[in-house]
Amino acid sequence: MHFAQYYLDCLSQASYLIGDETTGRAVLVDPRRDIDEYLHDAEAAGLRIELVIETHIHADFLSGHLELARATDAAIAFGEAAETGFPIRRLRDGERISLGADDTEGVTLTALATPGHTLESICLVIHEHADDEVPFGVLTGDTLFVGDVGRPDLLSAAGHSPHDMAARLYRSLHTKLLTLPDATRVFPAHGAGSACGRSLSTETSSTIGDQRRLNYALQPMPEADFVRLVTAGQPATPGYFAHDAALNRDGHPLLDPGPPPALTLDEALAARDRQGAVLLDCRPSAAYTRAHLAGSLHTSLDTRFAEYAGSVVAPGTPIVLIADPGTEQEARLRLARIGYDRVLGHLPDPAAVLERAPALTRRTRRIRHDELALEQPQPADATAVGAPAPGTPVAEAAAVGAPADGPAADVPAPGVQLIDVRNPAEYEAGALPGARNIPLAGLSQRLTELDPARPVVLYCRSGGRSVIAAALLEERGFGDVCDVMGGYEAVTAAVG
Repeated sequence: MHFAQYYLDCLSQASYLIGDETTGRAVLVDPRRDIDEYLHDAEAAGLRIELVIETHIHADFLSGHLELARATDAAIAFGEAAETGFPIRRLRDGERISLGADDTEGVTLTALATPGHTLESICLVIHEHADDEVPFGVLTGDTLFVGDVGRPDLLSAAGHSPHDMAARLYRSLHTKLLTLPDATRVFPAHGAGSACGRSLSTETSSTIGDQRRLNYALQPMPEADFVRLVTAGQPATPGYFAHDAALNRDGHPLLDPGPPPALTLDEALAARDRQGAVLLDCRPSAAYTRAHLAGSLHTSLDTRFAEYAGSVVAPGTPIVLIADPGTEQEARLRLARIGYDRVLGHLPDPAAVLERAPALTRRTRRIRHDELALEQPQPADATAVGAPAPGTPVAEAAAVGAPADGPAADVPAPGVQLIDVRNPAEYEAGALPGARNIPLAGLSQRLTELDPARPVVLYCRSGGRSVIAAALLEERGFGDVCDVMGGYEAVTAAVG
């Protein structure tokens, strides 16, 4: 058997190539949109990709099933409950897919219907030999992760309650996956950092036995307790998820791998003013905070670039990239992986452009943790959300609107809006007194909850997401915005 896992760190996403080396027949599971690596490896291994299988309709990335079908003439398969805008093979619960010369020998995959994360979710049990008592492994999609299970709330907008989906997930786990032998390897579709769950491990594989022992969601408990557990504390859903799910369900244009054209500064500004384009600065955060074009958005290529871009840029919005020389194609590709194809071009050598246009250049306002006058951090529920704790000043005057190297004032700033842009579970585990939780993924939809005439102080875990949030508020016209360098970690470390 040929078995290969392809793990994409920037999206915490895994895809799989499984083939029978005797017959050369192969399937590809949960592929990303840029497919050249799969095609190269299949050719090198003497494999023909005959079938592309999606474990469910993905929401966090744009899948490559259409690109692979075009390149290889492979059929596309989903679980039986899937409804799509293109022809598919529907895999029934228990259906076997043989890659050998006949059904009695060779590599086989067995589809298990495992609704819960989505209605059409399936898992794929792999046998290297058709008569092996212990499977080689199981591809669990977004049903079971290493250390977690799939979130059950993504279909809320379609009328399916998270509690109902969680109950389905409980039954799928206990009547399907946990009946497999403990030695069965577990290969999920995502790892740590993915918004498809809340406690995913950095490990990209495990075993059924280890997950039975160590996974918090698989510990013995009644169904009702499981439902309560997995419906609480899920990360905020990035704004592009619904967009990608629709494209993966209904169909989308094939990937255009060409490089983005170079634009002058005048052309970039004209695209913004006349076509509604956003200027997306994808340089490292240190470079962005030192100097950036006024009104530009930011998410760095050295972070979860596409996910964060999809949190602050609406789907379908034209984009002009502000990227360090030689990185613009990588930025375009990573945006294309979430279906953001409207990249109009890029601004070459942004450092030189900014130097020539000082009137259009801004510097991000940042404060150090010691400029934030707070008492010992405490659990978020110790004070009302959005209200300062009694006797605890939220921030000193210099903490809002002053350069990072400015002097600290002696009196608290009135009317400060202290915003925690971390995910709900992070906030609930401990937050700065008086902070209000608006996760980065939902910030653009909740800006009306903030007063643009009042100072805003933003923080996250370590200072990365807060810079992205500050850029968004600046672009939307908030005039007095800063973020806390080092974030919550720096503050808590300083106070012991």
